[in-house]
Amino acid sequence: MFNFVFWVLAIWFIVNVVWMWFKLDDQTLQKTFAWINVCAIVIGFWVYYSVTHDASAIDGWFITMNWVNIAVAAIQFYFGYRSENNTHNAHNVHHKAA
Repeated sequence: MFNFVFWVLAIWFIVNVVWMWFKLDDQTLQKTFAWINVCAIVIGFWVYYSVTHDASAIDGWFITMNWVNIAVAAIQFYFGYRSENNTHNAHNVHHKAA
């Protein structure tokens, strides 16, 4: 199970990062991928710490990928929610001045 989940998360990570990079302006996609990453992070840490596994070459890569995925999710949340808040605040300032 440990190896299988690692490879599923690794493939997801690569697809996620590549797609995120080319679609930075697509807020809906960024939000969706960020929330999927939250699920992937929970699953990744759960499998890493709860499933018995031998010390292997992927052991270090697995935990590193989990931590890097946290940073990727944070970036995706930023790009997914930043413009809505900025537009909303600018809209409120405009109305207050009038």
